[in-house]
Amino acid sequence: MSYENPKDLQLKLRNLTLDDLDQLVELMDRVYDDLGGSWPKESLALLLKQFPEGQIVIEDSGTIVAGALSVQCAYNRFTRAHTYDDLIGRRETFQHDKKGDALYGLDLFVHPDYREYRLGRRLYDARKEICIQLNLRSILAGGRIINYYKHAEEMTPKEYIEAVRKREAYDPILSFQFANHFEVKRILRNYLPEDERSKGFATLLEWINIDYEPEDESLQAENFRKRSVRVSAIQWQMRTTESFEHWLTQVEYFVDSMADYTADFIMFPEFFNAPLMGLGNQENQYEAIRFLAGYAERTIEAISGFAVAYNINIISGSIPVLEGDTLYNNTYLCRRDGSIEVQPKLHITPHERRDWVIEGGDTLQAFDTDAGRIGILICYDVEFPELGRLLRDEGIDILFVPFWTDTKNGFLRVQRCAQARAIENEIYVVIGGSVGNLPQVHNVDIQYAQSAVYSPSDFAFPHDAIIAESTPNTEMALIADLNLDSLYDVREKGSVTNGKDRRTDLYSLVLRKKATDALKESE
Repeated sequence: MSYENPKDLQLKLRNLTLDDLDQLVELMDRVYDDLGGSWPKESLALLLKQFPEGQIVIEDSGTIVAGALSVQCAYNRFTRAHTYDDLIGRRETFQHDKKGDALYGLDLFVHPDYREYRLGRRLYDARKEICIQLNLRSILAGGRIINYYKHAEEMTPKEYIEAVRKREAYDPILSFQFANHFEVKRILRNYLPEDERSKGFATLLEWINIDYEPEDESLQAENFRKRSVRVSAIQWQMRTTESFEHWLTQVEYFVDSMADYTADFIMFPEFFNAPLMGLGNQENQYEAIRFLAGYAERTIEAISGFAVAYNINIISGSIPVLEGDTLYNNTYLCRRDGSIEVQPKLHITPHERRDWVIEGGDTLQAFDTDAGRIGILICYDVEFPELGRLLRDEGIDILFVPFWTDTKNGFLRVQRCAQARAIENEIYVVIGGSVGNLPQVHNVDIQYAQSAVYSPSDFAFPHDAIIAESTPNTEMALIADLNLDSLYDVREKGSVTNGKDRRTDLYSLVLRKKATDALKESE
């Protein structure tokens, strides 16, 4: 068998067969000459019989030049300390668990003459596909650190691994694993005691299958995870109204329409009930906004009723609410199961503070829904990047931003900050505002809006990171389907991975009220 300097390659990736075993033994003897060579042919035949789909090779014109061998294993068992012999039973029988929930990479090897052709990457991609197709939670692998012997006198294994990660040192195996999106889960001692180059140490590496659906959960309706979420933002026309009931009819019209489109969420803009101010005395703005707050309870009750009746989650724009003598600007998440949650506006604009004497709330939280985990920031709040980051740390996938802006420059502040939140936090952001005029209502007389849905900026999303965008200053309903799997993919293997690459060794962010509450509980 000859491997000399191949030029005209005819490569083929396929599953291993019994007819390949003689070639496979010869190749393993060549690659593992420092570790005793190949496993016995009988052991390889047994492995093939136990788990044929997990054994893959690459051939060149019929000659095996690379291979990858795997077993299934119990994730909880093999994420703890173990050795190579725990998997292969003294090289005679393999510990394949056909009920295992993880794939364990036993070996991956490439003939030295073929190492410039990136065959290892092809084998790793094939292994990942096997993991996905078999619905296994991750790929585990014990990785030798074969250049550690060069640094053992001045570095601990942990320091060496960190140096390789930072590319201050090079390790053919570990550097390759990092390049293929594997992460070091722990250090294994005495993994291969005879491995002098690694000094007996190894890394336990893991690649997480983000498509994994646990079988014990997949049949439970309450545990279903939607992969596609349909959102709608109402670009709301401010117009005079005859009564609360007349105004509410317009709200119900949009809820009904979006329910017909089977939307999971509908969002109204900030202060979308402002036309009701026109029913009261406009001479004193302090009193006028409090007159509007008098409709809060009826409004929330009606919108919650719509959410249940039309089977749609409603984000109620924002509604001025009096609590005692203090006025807040709140949004309400009215779920279609009848439950209601509140998110106050935290940062109050100079106009709101000066003319209406509105106070900022002091709670920020993520909300679980039947269509994913979401956050809500009202208008000005999206211009404070800390809030978006705190919500992402709480696991949100979609951020809703109801806003009200009177001029284009005000709108652009919201728009550009919302896009930044989508990119830096790897989430979808939905913004929705109002249009039209309310000449009879002071301080809410003109509007400017262009509602939109923004995404992270990577190959899985539109080139401009805009999923959908409304026509400026026109009443309309914006509808978009959001693929949550694309979010999970970009967080793990995007061109950039903002969430994974944050320097938490240098800085941290915490919501002070939550930290204070936690301290009080501990006392």
